[in-house]
Amino acid sequence: MTLGDIFNMQAWICNELSGPDALTWQDAPTPEPGPGEVRVAIKAASLNFPDLLIVQGKYQMKPPLPFVPGAEFAGVVEAVGEGVKHLSVGSHVAGFGGTGGFGTHTISKAAVLMPLPPAFSFEDAAAFLCTYGTTYHGLMDRAALKAGETVLVLGAAGGVGTAAIQIAKAAGAKVIAAASTDEKCALCKELGADATINYSTQNLRDELKTLTEGKGPDVIYDPVGGDLTEQAFRSIGWRGRLLVVGFANGAIPSLPLNLTLLKGASVMGVFWGEFARREPQNNAACLMQLAAWYMEGKIKPVIEHKLPMSQLKEAFTLMGSRQVRGKVVLVNS
Repeated sequence: MTLGDIFNMQAWICNELSGPDALTWQDAPTPEPGPGEVRVAIKAASLNFPDLLIVQGKYQMKPPLPFVPGAEFAGVVEAVGEGVKHLSVGSHVAGFGGTGGFGTHTISKAAVLMPLPPAFSFEDAAAFLCTYGTTYHGLMDRAALKAGETVLVLGAAGGVGTAAIQIAKAAGAKVIAAASTDEKCALCKELGADATINYSTQNLRDELKTLTEGKGPDVIYDPVGGDLTEQAFRSIGWRGRLLVVGFANGAIPSLPLNLTLLKGASVMGVFWGEFARREPQNNAACLMQLAAWYMEGKIKPVIEHKLPMSQLKEAFTLMGSRQVRGKVVLVNS
């Protein structure tokens, strides 16, 4: 047995919860799948905000140390464990597993992997499940968005924000996209937004009043948090729905609950990972609709940066700059 037989995969290892700088790129033994599992040769993985939180010890899920971060990936099935029927060696798949994606290989439960059509690129697939799964669950399942309604998307040029624009338009809604720069607003218009608001230079509430003729948005998609949440919620329409998706701003807002009474409005949490775990059949139906929209050209991930897997720390720096439009994807050659 040679050294190459023992150490023939590489991965980013998190040994302490002090942030991305402490991660190390290491050789590791290639794992073998157990019952119900497969080994995936990772072709691409994408960065999501929870990936940063998890290596800082700030996420709700705290895996035991050491672990390989990286929730979202796509690749090719390389080995199949006992009892796996719907996947075989050579199958193209996408996965969202919480951890394991930032390396050359990973072990995943076969049941949670999404088989990919041949025309679905690995880079797109690696940037698809989390952002589009979260957004479809939020807009279509939680908020029951209807054609003709108006959706306000906060942080609209980010990963989930760009997905929200596309999904809302595919559902027949009007989209008002709010972002922090004119360049980001221009991207939102390219993706189909009907109107944009630069909340760094424009008054969010005044613009919403004008754009909705005083009615306010029916649905607010909020992955940002901070001060923007209350500003937007004060403008929500009658029977409006605020979707709490995340807190990219870093601050968790507190809302005056009398606003829900005055507007007959609802505040809805959106936790796609838990939805997928608790309601796998409903989640599978959502993903089938999303895959169909992708193949029809109605939705497509926005990927601004593609970097080699070995440059994960540079990818975290890009994401932390808040200047990324869409997603950052890491690729294995």
